Amino acid sequence: MSPTISCTSVYKIFGDNAQKLLSENKGKVDAAKFQEAGCIVGVNDASFDVNKGEMLVVMGLSGSGKSTLLRCISRLTEATAGKILVDGEDICLMNNKQLIDLRREKMGMVFQNFALLPHKTVLENIAFPLQVKGVTTDNSIQKALEMVELVGLKGRENYFPRELSGGQQQRVGIARSLAVEPDIWFLDEPFSALDPLIRKEMQDEFLRLQSVLNKTIMFVTHDFDEALRLADRIAIMKDGIIEQLDKPDNIVLNPATDYVKRFTEDVPREKVLKIESIMDGVDPNASSDFAISKNEIIETVAEKILNSKEIIKVTDENSNIVGSINPSKVIKVLFGG
Repeated sequence: MSPTISCTSVYKIFGDNAQKLLSENKGKVDAAKFQEAGCIVGVNDASFDVNKGEMLVVMGLSGSGKSTLLRCISRLTEATAGKILVDGEDICLMNNKQLIDLRREKMGMVFQNFALLPHKTVLENIAFPLQVKGVTTDNSIQKALEMVELVGLKGRENYFPRELSGGQQQRVGIARSLAVEPDIWFLDEPFSALDPLIRKEMQDEFLRLQSVLNKTIMFVTHDFDEALRLADRIAIMKDGIIEQLDKPDNIVLNPATDYVKRFTEDVPREKVLKIESIMDGVDPNASSDFAISKNEIIETVAEKILNSKEIIKVTDENSNIVGSINPSKVIKVLFGG
């Protein structure tokens, strides 16, 4: 199956001499040298795919290029060079009409700034993009009511944004972007303005929505805990470069660079790693009393494993035995070694 999004050697360099410098340097970009020449490197040679139904979380510190990358892929910002395919079509070659149609039909976007219309109710805010598309008032309101229920705002349909909490406003923003039924969903730090408790609730809500809707998602954050909680894969950026793109457990276990290692060194491994990450091969002497799924997060089953004191069978999604887990391995993860 072809990826939903495919990026090949994508660059975004801000400055009048960007194209000339990129050509002269044959795509080898030194951020410091380019800065001396009056250019700022936003994205530096990014190549990756995002598969259908996957959630790719892009993270890094402020100025790392994560939001610029997202804006290039949605073509809110024009890439300096490279190829960006969405369902096999190069969006960099699209004219304005094609681009508008693509955004209306396939893309949903949620940003840190909720950008709700203050004079419209919750229902009217959610229905608005549908009406822009030409959907009748009755049908757009009906769809908006479905979205209100989906994001847990039933009973607040006729509230104005000023009457809602920050978390509720964010839910309206999410409902509005979902109303057009996008295949691809771009989210740029959507929860960063929320307090920790509401943020956790919104992450829970977001995971619930994704389990129901199975969208292809690119989610930008600077919060590693949030990335670990949400991502199928994580891309960590620094100075416009993707330092590592991998599954969360692989990033924690095998950081590719010193920069990535610094990101991961304080992460409690038991909260991230799955049993699959530390299991051994199939052991004929493993206890037959019970088995553990390879997809369990270590923290959630550690007590059960340690209480058994025996080697335990590990199974896959079809209950086939695929390995074994020794309590000593869990002890090493929890207490070091």
